[in-house]
Order: sequence, then structure tokens, then C-alpha cells
Amino acid sequence: MPQARALENIRVVDFSWVRAGPWATRWLGAFGAEIIKIEWPESERGRLPSSTTPQHLEVNLNTSGNFADTNVNKKSLSLNVRSAKGLEIVKRLIAISDIVIENFSSRVLQNWGLGYDELCRIKPDIVYVSMSGYGHTGRNHAYTTFGPVAQAVSGLTHLSGLPNEPPAGWGWSYMDDTGGLYGAMCALTGLYHRNMTGRGQHIDQAQMISSVPLTGPALLDFTVNGRGSKRPGFPPGNRAHWPGTPLMSNYRGPTVAPHNAYRTHPGGYNDWCVIVCHSDEEWQRLVGVMGMPAWAEVEKFGTVIGRLEHQAELDAHIEAWTMTLGKYELTEHCQAAGVRALPVQSAEDRVEHDPQLRDRGMYQPMEHPVLGTNKVQNAPFKLSETPAVNQLPSPLIGQHTQEIIEGLLGYSHAELRAGFDDGTFWPAKRPRFPYLEDMVR
Repeated sequence: MPQARALENIRVVDFSWVRAGPWATRWLGAFGAEIIKIEWPESERGRLPSSTTPQHLEVNLNTSGNFADTNVNKKSLSLNVRSAKGLEIVKRLIAISDIVIENFSSRVLQNWGLGYDELCRIKPDIVYVSMSGYGHTGRNHAYTTFGPVAQAVSGLTHLSGLPNEPPAGWGWSYMDDTGGLYGAMCALTGLYHRNMTGRGQHIDQAQMISSVPLTGPALLDFTVNGRGSKRPGFPPGNRAHWPGTPLMSNYRGPTVAPHNAYRTHPGGYNDWCVIVCHSDEEWQRLVGVMGMPAWAEVEKFGTVIGRLEHQAELDAHIEAWTMTLGKYELTEHCQAAGVRALPVQSAEDRVEHDPQLRDRGMYQPMEHPVLGTNKVQNAPFKLSETPAVNQLPSPLIGQHTQEIIEGLLGYSHAELRAGFDDGTFWPAKRPRFPYLEDMVR
């Protein structure tokens, strides 16, 4: 018998789009909640053609691989909520739901007639989670943002890059995914409060502000020590200390060596392994792993200070050794000796080669009606009694419109057909996918 999941019988009306909001509802779906994604084909940016569309497929609203990964565990209702009929329908849906989540800027749902006060009239105990860039209060609440923009203003961008170079930013929209996890946490907190008190609430999460705590050590360095993060010498990249700068602790902790990424065999683009020794004892373990080479026994490498002062020479010696081993073999040798070392991994490495991710079932095949069978990220945590797992592939746009309109809300088939004809469920002048035509028939 299948195990129950933690959020079974919880229904979420999902107005989110792009990445941060959908990432929150993705995990609520993994916990077992029924996620009903409200979409409109003229404005769902996340479904736009992207580099993740398989080359052999026609590019359309159902072939974005990024969307398919971000929106597993959901149902799709295509609905024009800016029409009177669409607004009436979504209010009926909210009336039988538990949570509403949206990640538009602060004025959007209010302008649609779906602000928190109106939602309370529809469902007094509703949990309403807003995930805008700047929140719904404050001088700049109307500002619009995107993941990399939020990173910049939060301080994260300034902490990345190399000394004497411009801030590099983070390669991925890190704040979209982190913001999504905050959103899921907020929804669960609001749900718990409702279950304990019978009262709902509006949870106002700001993506930019949610990222500020991630820079905590750098903020402490400023508030406690009066040291602002600045170049040159900060941040030091893969090293704990950048040559030619003062030997002092920074926001990353004590300055130690070795602390770097080293090339491994066969020396290709992604053949690297990171090695860190936090003490002289750990350094001696690494010396043992390397076979007690004579160069490592000289006095200047015997202490942390000596290794920092001769870091370039130290790294050259270590890399001459790491180039004799593949990154996974090197990792095994180091970890067996108690040395902190792990391979630098690409997407292919993580999906196909990482034994720990494989044992944890992190990437599991899912069958998508258009994209076919592909590996999709599972929940990165394990619950012993209420499993968190992917249950549904990402939906085709409007795929569950009939199921929701007729089956859940009780409208007649004639009303469904009329909604398609008048543009409530699909733009009147936009060609319909075959599965939508089947609904109408």
C-alpha cells in the first residue's frame, strides 16, 4: 500500500511564473499537495522557447525542458483571470483551496481583483503567499526584479569574482531557487498556523530581502570588525587567501593552505578537484596520500603560515600530483585518509556519474507526453514516513482544464465549450492543441 504523503488533501492555487514561485509549488507538490497552476498562453514566460527544447521537437508552449523540470507535480488550468468569467471561476477555485501562491510584483493581483482582502472574503482562512522581488511594503515595493538583479542588490554578486576584476555574479539565478525554497517554507508555516488557530494570513516574502541573510558572514565582518568587502584580495576565489594581501581571516573563515581547485587527469575542461586542509594535521594526511614526497617534507611547508607564504609553489607541487589521478579516484584516496576533497562536477557528472546522488535517487526518469522520458530532479531530502517524491510530470498548458472545470468545480460541458468559444479558457484567435480540441468535443 502506498505511503501517505504529508500534504495530501491540501490544494494550492498557483499563480506563479518563471522560476522562483514555480520552484516553491514544485516542492509542495512533492509533499503531496494538489497544485493547480493558473496559466494563460499569452503571458507564461516560463514556457517560452529555450535552449532546453530538444532539437528534434517543434518549439511550442509544451516543449521547454526548463519548464518541464520546474513544474513537475502540478496540474494546469488555462484561464483568463482578467475576464469577468475567468475571475468568477478562479474565485470558486480559491473558495475550496488552502493556499494561494503568486510571485508577481506587488500590484498585480490587487489590480486583478485578487488582493488579500478579497481572498479573505472568498475563503477567510486562506494562506496567501506573495513572493515579489521587493515585497508588498516599503518605498520600493513596486520595483520589479529578476534572479540576477536580486543577487546584485543583496550583496551576493559583490562576493563573487576575482580580485581586481568586476563583480562576476553567479552563473545561475541562484535567488530564484533559494527564493522558491523560502516560499515553500512560508507556505508550510502559514498552513501550520491555520491548522493550529483556524486563521489564515498573508505572508509577504521579498526575494531580494530573502537573499540578504546569505551574506551574513560578510555583514558580520563589517558590523563587528569594520572591514568592508572590497578588492583587491577579496574575495579570494578558490583560495582561502589571495597572494600579496594581508594574512587575516575573512568572511570565509580562517586563511589556510592548501585551499584550491587543482587540475586532475586527463587535464580536460572539467577535470578538477577541490582540496582543503584546515590544519597542519590534515596537511600531514594529504602528504601521506601523496606518498610522502620529499618536497612536502621541507620546513617551509610544515605550518599554515609557511604554506600561505609559499602558496604558489605549494599549489604547483600539489597539482603535479593531482594530474596523475582522475578526479573521482583522487577523491576516494583523500576521503579515505580524512582529507577534505571533492570533484568539481558538471551537469553530466551530477546526473550520470555521481555515486552518492545515484544512491539517493536524486535524478529519476519521468515520462512527459511531449518531451518523452527524461531524468528529473527529485526532492533533495528523505522523509521516512511521508515520502517526498515526484508524482506527476510537468503539465501541458491547459491539460487539466476539463478535469478542474467540470470535475472539481461542477460546471457543465456546455459551459466548458462556451468558455473555449468566448476566450475564457483559451485565446479565441490562437490555434488550440489537439488535446484541447478533444476537451471541446
